[in-house]
Amino acid sequence: MNPFPDLSQSVRLGGSTFLMGTNSQEAFPFDGEGPEREVYVAPFYIEKYAVTNAQFKTFIESTGYVTEAERFGWSFVFHAFVSDELNKQPLQFPVQTPWWLVIEGASWHSPAGLGTNIQDRLNHPVAHVSWNDAEAYCRWASKRLPTEAEWELAARGALSSKRYPWGDQLKQGSRNLCNIWHGEFPKVHTAPDGYFGTCPVDAYPPNGYGLYNMTGNVWEWCSDWFSSCYHQISSSINPQGPAVGKARTMKGGSYLCHHSYYNRYRVAARSSNTPDSSTGSIGFRCAVDAE
Repeated sequence: MNPFPDLSQSVRLGGSTFLMGTNSQEAFPFDGEGPEREVYVAPFYIEKYAVTNAQFKTFIESTGYVTEAERFGWSFVFHAFVSDELNKQPLQFPVQTPWWLVIEGASWHSPAGLGTNIQDRLNHPVAHVSWNDAEAYCRWASKRLPTEAEWELAARGALSSKRYPWGDQLKQGSRNLCNIWHGEFPKVHTAPDGYFGTCPVDAYPPNGYGLYNMTGNVWEWCSDWFSSCYHQISSSINPQGPAVGKARTMKGGSYLCHHSYYNRYRVAARSSNTPDSSTGSIGFRCAVDAE
């Protein structure tokens, strides 16, 4: 464990109230995105970037930690990244999301299975990490995962009641501001920015707080247990999820989000997964308490 957290790439936020959630009709009612309400968040630090493959590699080399995907022997890989040879074999997949394939050997360092590597994407966010893996990294770095309220405050970039970290419009003219799916999901991705999958953690302009890729690229784990009644049961002061649960909260969407299918790259949107789950589209960034 590092005795002191490195805050050189972090921003100090909080100590104020903000409007969390949404009253928008485009919200997913079963996700518990609303209602919009005023929330106070105490001061904290949050990293400008998601944790990269290079940073996670340093953690692994320093500790010998073995991720859950490596222990299980597989992880979920998006179908388009699977080799032709593997695609010829009978592969398992969830019935509701057949584009996620169970690939043996897929992990943070072999993102599409055995024979693949991260050598050309060390500055991309680490993926195929479970919530438990992210927690282990945070402990080693003397940091923690942000709460959902902290994450959303940070993502809003000092703007109030906006869809995205930069405003209400997805693009600025023809300019893309985040790494999401373009085309017909899940078959056709036009990849206008050249990113078919993850992109570097600093690939798009930062929000008003100087934070990068709070929308798209990879989902980011939060510390909270997930509840669809979050806004009804949590406090308005430093809110957190329920004391127990089955799934942890994720925010921000990923490179696979598309308005026709998974419009959860809005700031107020939320999703969840079990703490031991890993896919090629889930990562994290770290936070630290501020005195």
